[in-house]
Amino acid sequence: MSVFNLNKVDHLTAKMFFDPSGPVDIQRFDQVKYPEIEHLTNQQLGFFWRPEEIDLNTDRGDFGKLTDHEKHIFTSNLKRQILLDSVQGRSPTAAFGSITSLPEMETWAQTWAFFETIHSRSYTHIIRNVYPNPGSVFDAMKSIQEIVDCAKDISANYDDLIAASKWYELLGEGEHRVNGKKLKVDIYELKKKLWLTMMSVNILEGVRFYVSFACSWAFAENKRMEGNAKIIKLIARDENLHLAGTQNLLRNILKADDPHYIKIAQETEEQCIAMYLSAIRQEKEWARYLFKDGSLIGLNEALLNEYVDYIAGTRMRGVGLKAPFSIPARNPLPWTSSWIASKSVQVAPQETEISSYVVGGVKQDAATDDFSTFKL
Repeated sequence: MSVFNLNKVDHLTAKMFFDPSGPVDIQRFDQVKYPEIEHLTNQQLGFFWRPEEIDLNTDRGDFGKLTDHEKHIFTSNLKRQILLDSVQGRSPTAAFGSITSLPEMETWAQTWAFFETIHSRSYTHIIRNVYPNPGSVFDAMKSIQEIVDCAKDISANYDDLIAASKWYELLGEGEHRVNGKKLKVDIYELKKKLWLTMMSVNILEGVRFYVSFACSWAFAENKRMEGNAKIIKLIARDENLHLAGTQNLLRNILKADDPHYIKIAQETEEQCIAMYLSAIRQEKEWARYLFKDGSLIGLNEALLNEYVDYIAGTRMRGVGLKAPFSIPARNPLPWTSSWIASKSVQVAPQETEISSYVVGGVKQDAATDDFSTFKL
């Protein structure tokens, strides 16, 4: 495979993934097949931020005053978020970038992965500011079985798709013999792996992060670790955008782009529901681990379990799946909504960092004659 496709690619008619013409050739954005994907990239770029913009001096003092079980909750959440974003910081580009033929999708995958890297750097910024020995936090991360199990789960579909895609790129469709073993490369099975991977990412972006997010915001609701909560609010804003992207792809774009995905969605429905149920079970196990020594004011294991059901059920509806469990009618943690909807959080600049700004958000819709009546 070359880094530049010499085949002629019609980027307005090519399939989003696995087009016979090959990967993207010219990165052009004058016209795009899917403007909604291009809009995601522009919106994400407008959200650009750096963790160093958030002052954590107060958090350093707050952390020293936390009880042991509160420190356990805070530190464990950071460890899990670091691991999740370590996977997600490299995987969209590795999994989706090489198998798409559309420049808007290629660029969205790159932008998506870059912002996940900002999230990882944010956790390092937090740890550096509140721990005297940051290395001890990173070094102990893989010793927590609940974190390792989650990492294996979210990596499995990515690894499966990446491995199968490489055989497709190297050998093409058909039956092959590699190292004395038979290998079949089937484009339909590849598309199925892509569908399952996108569903796995939807679960990661829409469910798995939110237990940790809720705990971070619970500290801030009690006027502690507020700098950390502001960083998590910015991360949640990005993750909501990534979630919207996966929902749009699964519900609309892939099916419109290639009728195979209509059949694949039907064939994998039970498998996708099982993936959600597995994630729900793991999130509840994580809640049990977090609160094994004590709870927070306004948040405990039972409330967090109910929140997991509410979030997961909502996300399942978002991708057209029917939840085989009772979904709470209302958000059991209503205060999380103000943190997720960052535009509704109004703060005075002298009191805290402004975390709801947008970079490059000017609408370029002025016409030449709009200023015809102006005189200098």
